[in-house]
Parts: sequence; structure tokens; C-alpha cells
Amino acid sequence: MIIVFVGAPGSGKGTHARRTAERCGFSHVSTGDLLRDAVDKDTPLGRKAHEFMAAGKLVPDEIMMDLIGGLLDGSDGGEGIIFDGFPRTLAQAEGMDELLEGRGLKVDKALLVDISEDEAVERLALRVSCPKCGAVHNLASNPPKVEGVCDECGGKLEVRPDDREETVRARFKEFRRLTEPVIDYYRSQGTLASVSTSGPVEEVAANVAAALDACGGSPNESSAG
Repeated sequence: MIIVFVGAPGSGKGTHARRTAERCGFSHVSTGDLLRDAVDKDTPLGRKAHEFMAAGKLVPDEIMMDLIGGLLDGSDGGEGIIFDGFPRTLAQAEGMDELLEGRGLKVDKALLVDISEDEAVERLALRVSCPKCGAVHNLASNPPKVEGVCDECGGKLEVRPDDREETVRARFKEFRRLTEPVIDYYRSQGTLASVSTSGPVEEVAANVAAALDACGGSPNESSAG
């Protein structure tokens, strides 16, 4: 089963993608992690991607598609895969469908984790993250057990520069421009589900599970994890 999570900055798509993967026993694929792993391993694709990343440019679609293709080739095809934040553009969505079709696969469900711009700004103003392991905490709804310390690895939590209000609003505008056609694309295919990210984390997690019904479990199972 292939599931795509789509959402604007601050929507919590990464959190709920990871939770769904854990609940269902699926692989969780963040393209950011995929890129960093390729760069760290100094693969040919990683070296190409690093040139763009070091220059502050977006990695071209053809490199991303090669990375996704390699990932799919390394999968046994029997497990579920959740893509977090990919595809971001209509061209990527169409390219991904071509990759999947060539391997006898398809996107079974796309989930829009929906949030308003003002709520995203408010939420990200309270967000701290761990540069060491990537864990994210919200100081209001999900504070760390020890102030300034990551629950996962003990690293020092930081506020990311791109979580400032003016940056968040610019990112939201870019999300609308690039990713709304992706949402329309999956809607036209009949694979899109949408969940509002307003409300407590556990309530949203239960709604995500109900919308996906990804691994045959009841919605309430997600509330325990």
C-alpha cells in the first residue's frame, strides 16, 4: 500500500505520517531524510543533490525521481510505504505515478492534513526541534519532559529560522502555488481524504486513522500510540 501525506508548514503531517507508519508497520519516507542519507553516504545521486542543496536551491525533479525509484526498487513490494511531503508539485505527482505503474504499484490514498494559515503561524511560533534526530515538540501541546532537551535523544532543542512568522507566511504562499494542484490531482483520482489538524493531537491522530483505515485497525487504536 502506498500512502501520500500532504500538508502545509505547521500542519503536523510529519508527526501523523510517522504515527501512522508505526501503527501500521509501514515504512515512513521523508524526502528530506532521503536526501540527507544520500548525501551522507556520498552516493552519485547524493553528490548531485548536494550541489543544489549547498547553493540553497531546490533539488531538481529528475534527481528526486531517481531517489524515489531507487527506494522502490529496494522495497520488497509487500510492505506499505508512507511518503511524507512528497510529491510537492504536479510534475512530481505525475512522475511518481509513472514510477509506481512501472512496478505494478499505485498511490492508494492521499491524505491532506489541513490547517489555516493563521493557525500554522501560531503553531510554528511554539515549535522547537532537535537538529540531531529531527524530533519536533510544540511547547504548548507537546512540550519536552525536560525544558530545552529532546525526549528522543537528549539533544538540544532549537527554534528553526524558517519558523518565524514572515517566513511561515511565505512558505504557506508557496505551498498554495505548488501543492494545491497536487491536491486537485489526487481529488480527481478519487484517492484524496482530508483531515483538519485543529484540536488535540490524539483527536487528530484518531481522525487520520479513520480517514485512512490503512492497516485494518480501528481509529481508536491510534489514540494509544
